[in-house]
Amino acid sequence: MFKFDVNRYYVFTILVIAAGGIPKGYDEGGFSASTGLTSFKTDFGLSTSLWKNNPSGLADRKANISSFGVLGAAFGSLIALTLTDRLGRLRSWQFFVALWASGILMQIFSSGIIPFMLFARIWGGLGAGGLTVVAPLYLSEIAPAKSRGMVVSIYMVLLLSFLTLGFFINYAANATMSSTATQYRLVQAIPLIPVGIAFISSFFLSDTPRYLASQDRGDEALAALARLRNSKTVDHSLSEEYEEIQEQIRNKQQNLAGVKITTIIKEIATTSTYRKRFLLGAAMQTVAQWSGGNGITYYIPQIFEYAGVVGTNTSLITSGAYGIVKLVFTLVFTWGLVDVFGRRRCMLTGLGLQCGTHIYMSIYMALFKSSENKAASDAAIASVFVYAVGWSIGLCTVQYLYGTEIYPTRIRSVCYATNMALHWFFQFAVVRVTPNMFVSFDVWGAYVFWAMVCALGFVLLGVWAPETKGVPMEMMEELFRGKWYMGWNAKVDTRRAEREGDELHEKDILKMEVERV
Repeated sequence: MFKFDVNRYYVFTILVIAAGGIPKGYDEGGFSASTGLTSFKTDFGLSTSLWKNNPSGLADRKANISSFGVLGAAFGSLIALTLTDRLGRLRSWQFFVALWASGILMQIFSSGIIPFMLFARIWGGLGAGGLTVVAPLYLSEIAPAKSRGMVVSIYMVLLLSFLTLGFFINYAANATMSSTATQYRLVQAIPLIPVGIAFISSFFLSDTPRYLASQDRGDEALAALARLRNSKTVDHSLSEEYEEIQEQIRNKQQNLAGVKITTIIKEIATTSTYRKRFLLGAAMQTVAQWSGGNGITYYIPQIFEYAGVVGTNTSLITSGAYGIVKLVFTLVFTWGLVDVFGRRRCMLTGLGLQCGTHIYMSIYMALFKSSENKAASDAAIASVFVYAVGWSIGLCTVQYLYGTEIYPTRIRSVCYATNMALHWFFQFAVVRVTPNMFVSFDVWGAYVFWAMVCALGFVLLGVWAPETKGVPMEMMEELFRGKWYMGWNAKVDTRRAEREGDELHEKDILKMEVERV
């Protein structure tokens, strides 16, 4: 009979912190779909009949309601920049959850008052944006190098699970409830339940060992690490992992206590390997957002209607299926691809699939959209699902993983928070302009633009981004020492680190034996 040694506390910690992805996921799925419910349109003046002579005005109002949450998230990620190293990872996570929840409550009861709704969207967005920084950061700092990709990607699994669930909740509400304010309020309130449970559970966790060590709290760091690994402090693997962290502290490379953010920013700008890593993270965020990713997700029911899906309920079900495809392939990425085939292959394969589907959709929207060519319509619908596969195994997830693992502890919070601010500002821009692009450029023009971004990103990131699979965070410095355009060929000798770790462990054992004598 097989016996599996599962560290329940470690799994519990991962699930609680990864719940920080729910606000972003549900906003892209549940909230964005709820704006299409008749009850919401009636309360907030989004009915087409009210804007017959001003389609651009209707597009602006829709875009503002959807995008203001994203705008708030951009500023939230900047707030996280100052809080994660001052309050710690755990307290910052709790703060942003409380901020987001208060915004959702205001949003639910805004009752058709547009200015109040926009304020509530920005306020709640502050919390959601901060969580996109803190949650992956926390997960990356508690995970061993060999499984770091899988652990950080669980954040995306929960995010996409609630994105998918949001479409089906909207379908159920549209099919079974009358079109009153209660309908959309209930839909938008759902994520408060799981995130609320995670918030209460978080008070049973400790902060990350890396953060505690960086604050000269070595005993607490070792205790936290031992609890996460379910081992004693004299364990070989635990001693090796802790010593890697302590080595950086001893060399005063990672000591954050009392260091000003302006000092860290100056170091990023003047230190070559820091600067290259920061710019790579920024480039990934730029390509990811302008490749169409979240612009498509926020307006996926409308895009399916463009592709030939008829009816609100059918569109919501198809959108839910789109979310399922994203979820399934994110799971495939998490449990197999990312730590087997590596980050680079997944990212470039995903970008290639995105680019190909954008090219087809631009042709379809230009030549076949107004026709009744069923084969072309079916192919367009299929291409949206193929796009979901490419996005899920590529930059949808890789951007978070790279952003948490390529930076040393000293600059990780500043770099990742800044990159996430770019993520949110660009996402705000994409979500804000997509409805207007559909009106001004026609739909095919938007797809041509997205295809060009994917092609450029494929070349740029293909040259620049090194493979980080299995590389300990403490060896990233060596990985990024070469020229930026040789990143595709950069490698480090991880076996050397293992040999050094074995030698260090032998010395520790010898030291303990001497002390015992």
